[in-house]
Amino acid sequence: MFDISWSEILVIAVVAIVVVGPKDLPRALRVIGQWSSRIKRMAREFQNQFNEAVREAELDSVQRDIEAIGQIDPVADVRAAAAKAGDDIRRDLEKVGEPPKTERESYPWETVAKTEPPTPVVPAATPGSEVAPLEQKP
Repeated sequence: MFDISWSEILVIAVVAIVVVGPKDLPRALRVIGQWSSRIKRMAREFQNQFNEAVREAELDSVQRDIEAIGQIDPVADVRAAAAKAGDDIRRDLEKVGEPPKTERESYPWETVAKTEPPTPVVPAATPGSEVAPLEQKP
């Protein structure tokens, strides 16, 4: 920031000794040191407060983002898509001219279950087989 060479520092020291005097020079240097430390302290406090404000602003934005994410309902998208698909199916069925069926049709296995079971097929005994044929009941 400041570019002060040794020759410039020597000039400042000579002027200070001439203006202030060698007797009061230590006290003047102490006052200048106290003022410079106060200025540094104020600058450090200002920078810390600025950094704190930036962190709070970032935390507020992060908190708002989290709240926005929490308000999203993932099931609502699925519900809307299902409702739209249902409406599309109903519209397509109405275009074909078939009204949507309200009663459940019977399944093929239900009609088979209502009939009598088939009669078992008994294998015939072959010559040389050791298994005796099953007896059939009349």
